[in-house]
Amino acid sequence: MAHNVVEAAEAILDKEFKVLDHGFIRLVDYLGSDERIVQSARVSYGDGTKTYRQDKGLINYLLRNDHTSPFEQVNFTFHIKMPIFVARQWIRHRTARVNEISGRYSVMKAEFYVPDSRHINLQSEDNKQGRMDEAVDPALAKEVQEILAADQKRSYETYEKLLKMGLARELARINLPLSMYTEWYWQMDLHNLFHFLKLRLDPHAQWEIRVYAEQILEIIRLVCPIAVEAFEQHKVGSMTFSASELEALKDVLDGKENPLTGRALQLFEEKLK
Repeated sequence: MAHNVVEAAEAILDKEFKVLDHGFIRLVDYLGSDERIVQSARVSYGDGTKTYRQDKGLINYLLRNDHTSPFEQVNFTFHIKMPIFVARQWIRHRTARVNEISGRYSVMKAEFYVPDSRHINLQSEDNKQGRMDEAVDPALAKEVQEILAADQKRSYETYEKLLKMGLARELARINLPLSMYTEWYWQMDLHNLFHFLKLRLDPHAQWEIRVYAEQILEIIRLVCPIAVEAFEQHKVGSMTFSASELEALKDVLDGKENPLTGRALQLFEEKLK
């Protein structure tokens, strides 16, 4: 089986794609492509690559029916720079292989995330873990930015002072804020990457991690365009219903009264919006 080389991906290897104010994503390496997915899926039949149309049909079938192992044959390695609070959400996806910069060995850079005024929002009244869509007024946004920047500056000055006193780096770092940028190498196969993206592209995901997910999607689209199109069709643009919700949907389509009530009805109606 030949090594898969994708010219569009080769053209962007090690290129920095800017995210947020100081962050970036770089594709360091990739292994496999759409071709590797179909080769893996057809290995039991001994057949090679078919036509583009047949390959597209097979990949769509595999993804739609959750035949995941062929997608595990494709791997990506990224170099990513992000605020620490984004990294702490990100690391919950435990199927990756990660190597992060260490504040025990390295002096951390004075780089901090300050949100753009468009993304400074009040707490949502109906979403305990999220924020409102509307930005605050410009005067309040500026005040928030100034408060954040002042605290970041003060904490880094303290960090530098402790280092100059000879304090161990592993202790000097402990008061640094979650807005500080960190970096890591992050490797994941395509099946698990699609799972990561489905969750982090969702409108309910925090905006700051969502923009990283959006950029990763565009990068892997260059490597596996057919698989990404199928993912958008069958996973990102899809909706699942429970057994009771399916029964309710049948009743509604038949002109009958919806049997769901309370929270179950609310969740069902949210899916139909």
